Amino acid sequence: MSPTDRDSATGGLDRASAILSAFDATHRELTLSGLVSRCGLPRSTTHRTADKMIRLGWLDKPKDRYRIGNRLFELSGLAPIRHELREAVLPFMQDLHHAAKTTVQLGVLDGTQVLVVEKITGHRPMPMLSQVGGTIPAYCSALGRAILAFSDVAAVTRVLDADMPRRTPRTLTSPVAVRRELAAIPDRGFALEREEGNIGVSCVAAPVFGPLGDVAAAVSVTGPSAIVRGDRIGPAVRLAAAAASRAYSQRR
Repeated sequence: MSPTDRDSATGGLDRASAILSAFDATHRELTLSGLVSRCGLPRSTTHRTADKMIRLGWLDKPKDRYRIGNRLFELSGLAPIRHELREAVLPFMQDLHHAAKTTVQLGVLDGTQVLVVEKITGHRPMPMLSQVGGTIPAYCSALGRAILAFSDVAAVTRVLDADMPRRTPRTLTSPVAVRRELAAIPDRGFALEREEGNIGVSCVAAPVFGPLGDVAAAVSVTGPSAIVRGDRIGPAVRLAAAAASRAYSQRR
């Protein structure tokens, strides 16, 4: 491949990445105008690149709106985070949901955010929560704190040095206060978040470890604050996470 061809291929990948990044949980389908506005590319470039992505199966366009194509869904199932982690932890998430009767989530740390890998809602969906593939802030979520409590200094510093806006009156936005919460987690065995993301909603989470003892993810129970309390839900979450850790380690 000539330098010109390599530059062209790289540019094409950058354009495809910009178009894919235009979609999120609140923008699942986009018109051409909406796609142009969100991806930042010229209209003709967006249209030409999107057409090629449709042929590759990366995008779909059943009518006048673009959406993520089935080929990307197929490929996502091959990613280790889904194929290995999700499959190992899912049975224990199902047990936890059966016991708690409210939303159970699995998340991994992604920079300063937690990426939601799996979610079980049952008949009590909570639309204010992120969907699978969405992200939530690590500093004010039980999932994030459960992971950060066992992460290296660099990962914790990266989160606490970033912006930590107040999402509710109860959100902890001070690095000192968050560090105090993190310090309590190892002895307690689980992390707590009390209405810091949404008023009336609380969360309890516990870490999932890999075969080398490093923290890989966290599993959580989220629901109405009157139901989701550390003293009631915490032991069950801790036990489920421990069992999930053993299953995940055996797969690796």
